[in-house]
Amino acid sequence: MQSPIFNNTVNQSQDRFALQGSHMLRVNLGRGDDVVARAGSMVAFEGMVEFDGEYQSPGQRQRQQHAGEALPLMRCFGQGQVYFANLAQHVHVLDVDHEGLTVDSSYVLALDAHLHWDVVSVESQYGIPGVGAYNLVISGQGKVAITTSGGPLAMRVTPDRYVSADADAVVAWSSSLRVQMQAQTSSKPVWSRRGNTGEGWELSFMGDGHVVVQPSELLPPQQTSFGEPLPFRQGQAPGLNQGGAWGPR
Repeated sequence: MQSPIFNNTVNQSQDRFALQGSHMLRVNLGRGDDVVARAGSMVAFEGMVEFDGEYQSPGQRQRQQHAGEALPLMRCFGQGQVYFANLAQHVHVLDVDHEGLTVDSSYVLALDAHLHWDVVSVESQYGIPGVGAYNLVISGQGKVAITTSGGPLAMRVTPDRYVSADADAVVAWSSSLRVQMQAQTSSKPVWSRRGNTGEGWELSFMGDGHVVVQPSELLPPQQTSFGEPLPFRQGQAPGLNQGGAWGPR
């Protein structure tokens, strides 16, 4: 057979997390370096690789159930290479360090198995019950692959330069940042989008770190635990209230 399609060959990078074009990730496994990935995101693998459901502590399961922020994971281990993708979204590899990473679980593709993650809560500055949202805080030192709908914008936050963004477009940020959820409106129906602007809740970031914003305010279609596809839905405002984790692990 002959076709230009055969020009799309494997990226032979020796990096543990290596991008294969813009929409696929390859992870090299071996020497006990397991990877945890979104359940069902494997598209191919080479070598002797096994897959199993990832254990979650009772505390993690309880907090996910309470928050409605589910992150179905699988553990990949063995010797070989595994290729991951999710709905042809753009894939990005980040190095997590002392800053930590807060991310909407809908955009987590894979992470080093030794990293710690947990659900955290956010409360609106208005103190309205139920307005807050939930995200994942990933800590430790290792690599995380996230996805975005389109090419993202990485915005730098410094002590003298804060950044605000539409809460539905924010994908991830440095956990070291201070975050406030707000709606610049004086009208009573704060649940609705502001006036005739079509804008709703926004997140303001202060401190020293980065914010990742995607050119979309819609979350990608997700798969339920029963394999039933969910339609596109408007994203929920993510955020982090410093020290707002739901109790000990």
